[in-house]
Amino acid sequence: MSATENRAATNVAVVGGIYEAFGRGDIDFILDQIADDCAWESWLDNQGQKAGIPPMKPRHGRAGVADFFGYVATMQIQDFQVLDMLASDRQVVVEVQISIAMPDGGSVTDEELHLYSLNDEGKINRMRHYVDTAKQIKAYGLA
Repeated sequence: MSATENRAATNVAVVGGIYEAFGRGDIDFILDQIADDCAWESWLDNQGQKAGIPPMKPRHGRAGVADFFGYVATMQIQDFQVLDMLASDRQVVVEVQISIAMPDGGSVTDEELHLYSLNDEGKINRMRHYVDTAKQIKAYGLA
């Protein structure tokens, strides 16, 4: 196995561990995988952020990621499935399917891509959710 393939496999293990920890509610484990300078939902120009989709708010570092998971804890997640993971020596893409019951009685089901970038220490230093922006804006009542 080449160094690039080995690093990709290590990155998948790190990110896969995050989803396993999420499933058991172990946010501390997740936060241990986050770099001090992590840019969570760091975008140059994102319509979901401009519309105010709450989970897409830019956050920074472990405290910011803890804030993200604090928000997620208020959501009623009805279904969450990891469908696939693809990796390189510096990034991991995760395809997920999610169904959320909204506080107002509505719901949203979406397929998302989660893009993680990892630093040389194997810590997450950037994460972005790629979602159906129009569907999410409507579901959050922001249209």
